[in-house]
Amino acid sequence: MRTHKVRAAVLRDGGGPLKIETLELEGPLEDEVLVRLSASGICHTDIGFVDGGAGEPVVLGHEGAGVVEEAGEKVKGLSPGDHVVLSYLSCGSCGPCKKRRPFDCERLFEANFGFSRLDGSNGYWRSDVKGHFFGQSSFATMCLSTKRNIVKVEKELPLELLAALGCGLQTGAGTVMNIFKIKKGQSLAIFGTGAVGLAAVMAGRINGAGPIIGVDIVPKRLKLALELGATHVVDSRDEDTASRIKAVTGKGVDFVLDTTGDLEMSRISSEVLNPGGVAADVTGIASERTLPGGRKAISVIQGNSVPQSFIPKLIRLYKEGLFPFDRLVKFYDFRDINKAITASKSGRVIKPVLKMIGK
Repeated sequence: MRTHKVRAAVLRDGGGPLKIETLELEGPLEDEVLVRLSASGICHTDIGFVDGGAGEPVVLGHEGAGVVEEAGEKVKGLSPGDHVVLSYLSCGSCGPCKKRRPFDCERLFEANFGFSRLDGSNGYWRSDVKGHFFGQSSFATMCLSTKRNIVKVEKELPLELLAALGCGLQTGAGTVMNIFKIKKGQSLAIFGTGAVGLAAVMAGRINGAGPIIGVDIVPKRLKLALELGATHVVDSRDEDTASRIKAVTGKGVDFVLDTTGDLEMSRISSEVLNPGGVAADVTGIASERTLPGGRKAISVIQGNSVPQSFIPKLIRLYKEGLFPFDRLVKFYDFRDINKAITASKSGRVIKPVLKMIGK
């Protein structure tokens, strides 16, 4: 079997650090695509696995961008040299997938968190290390992916920048545009102004929401939220969040996106919600609760985004100057992956992106 030597950041113990090792990766199966990675974003889902461990040695990373090296014989529409952005994986054959709702895929958890292909096999040759995280494992110089989680993009923009779009940004923007479908003049509060939250701020501004209220404990992020479209901000260390929101709006808000994972913020999201409003969180647990007054509390997955159509939409908005996500990004060399993770956890950096080529 022909294999490829790759450099990959391997998580062997919970808490890290990640160690860059040389592994052998199989060539693509008939329905797979071998991608030479240019860059990978770091998402809080990756950091959660680093902190908690995966129970076995794994390669994380799920916001890859790169160039097609080789496509399996059954892959149509992708050729060597194509520029691609990688996103989450779906099975492609269940009922929701056939209805173009991959975010509702019946095998979503298995496909993205199983650390194997859907048939149980693994692309790392003769190794105890597992890959295929989100159908990619992009903390590496090369990865195996499928057409289902690949978005072909034009070569006009640098892949290093586009890597940021694969998960968190599409989740934040997608929640506002695809789930809330906010209209002009509807009010929006965003708890947590990291990458997901700031993407939601920008999407709210694009859709004409108002007021848009950003809530965080990091002043630098709150300042950036105002620059990107928030009309008001709340520093929840010093201000009562619910009282401040009600003072701004005179009542409550129509929509809340909670990116914090904090139980108290979840409670507040319901408290400040107008009758008929929707509060969403990004825990990834697909659930829905009906609250008094026709209110709803939901959990969202990937912002109900179909990557092949939504990521190109975000790119168009960026080129038009409406979605300046480049302001969130800080680049790191691949070898500095642990420094990048530390910077993200501290709140100093909103969206770290690793540059892979030549490392």
